[in-house]
Amino acid sequence: MVKYSMIVSWSEDDNCYLVSVPDLPGCMADGETPQKAVENAQVIIAEWIETAQMLGREIPKPSFSAMQV
Repeated sequence: MVKYSMIVSWSEDDNCYLVSVPDLPGCMADGETPQKAVENAQVIIAEWIETAQMLGREIPKPSFSAMQV
């Protein structure tokens, strides 16, 4: 599976953590903890890619790769 970078932030308005995936327009998720938000984002990334493939759209490559820690 391709690894996309994610930005995790806290939303006071929504009272949860938000994750955005800069390389995939509109790809976002949320969760009660940072870990849950990232888990949810991984599901949404797979769904984003599946939908793009069904529509015949190009799948962006990750703009950069980071080492897992």
